[in-house]
Amino acid sequence: MDYHLLTFVTVAEKKNFTRAAEELHITQSAVTLSIKALEKKYEVKFFDRTNKYVRLTRAGEILYYHAKRILKEYEQAEGLIDDITKVVSGPLLIGSSYTFGEYLLPRYISDFMKAHQLIEPKVSINNSSRIIKQVLDGGLDIGIIDGEVKSHPHLHITPFEQDELVIIVSSDHPLASFRTIDLESLYGETWILREEGSGTREVIDKLFDKHTFSPLILRSFGSTQIIKESVEAGIGISIVSKYSILKELYMKTIHSIRLKNEQINRNFSYVIPKTDIQTRSVELFKQYLKSKNALTLEASAYK
Repeated sequence: MDYHLLTFVTVAEKKNFTRAAEELHITQSAVTLSIKALEKKYEVKFFDRTNKYVRLTRAGEILYYHAKRILKEYEQAEGLIDDITKVVSGPLLIGSSYTFGEYLLPRYISDFMKAHQLIEPKVSINNSSRIIKQVLDGGLDIGIIDGEVKSHPHLHITPFEQDELVIIVSSDHPLASFRTIDLESLYGETWILREEGSGTREVIDKLFDKHTFSPLILRSFGSTQIIKESVEAGIGISIVSKYSILKELYMKTIHSIRLKNEQINRNFSYVIPKTDIQTRSVELFKQYLKSKNALTLEASAYK
C-alpha cells in the first residue's frame, strides 16, 4: 500500500489535516510530511490551505481521481494474494436490481453464507443501469441485473436465471377471475409501473411497443413493493416478476394473469469487470448463483 497516497486521499476527503490524522491513527505532523513529500516529488501544490479550509487544487483533483483507483488496485491485489494463501474471507460487495435484490437475494445470501461463513456480503440495491455504473466504477465486486443488456467492452454479463413477468390485479378486481387476457383489453385500466431505467420497465416498454399499446393512464413508482401495495388497494394494475408476488398469491391479496398465447420473460444476469483475475469470493458467489434455482429457494418459504 502506498501510504503517501492513502494519506493524501484521506486529507482530500476529510478536508482537514487533524481529522485525517485521527482517521489514520498517526500524528498531524506525519500527515503534513507525507503531503509535502508528494508535493516535492511532483513539484506542484495539491492543496490550497488556510486557517479556514483545505481544498484540492486542480493538480490535486487529478491526483485524487487516480489515487482512488490505485488504492483500489492495491486492495484488490491484497485480496487476490489472500485468496491464495488463506481461507476465503472478508467483504464481498454485491449490487442488485430491485426485484432480485429485494425478493430473492436474501435467501441466496443466507444459503451462501452457510457454506462460506467468513465471507461478509455487503449489499446495495438500485436499478439495473445504476448497478452497471457502480461495477464499472469499481464500487461493486459483482452486480445482478435484470432485462436485456447489450454487450459491454469492459464487462462480462452472464445470464443465470430466467424470470417471468405477469399482470397483477387486486383480489377483488373484476378481472380477478381471469387466467389469461389480451393486452388490448387492458387499455382503460390505470397502469402502475416501475420508473424508467429499471430492468422491469425496459421489458414492459418493449412489450407495449411490440403490441403498439399505450395505456390511457400510466403512473411510475420507484419500487415493486409500493406498486404491489397500490394494486392491493385497488389503485391500478401492473406487471411484475412472479418472484415478487409469491407471498401475496399465498395470502390471496393479489391475482396474477398471463397474456394470451405469450409469456413475458427476461433474464437475471450477473455483471463483473472484464478481467482475467477475480477474487475467490467472487468466483464462489458466481458458481453459487449458477447452481441454485431461484423459484425453489423462494417458494420454499411459503410451503
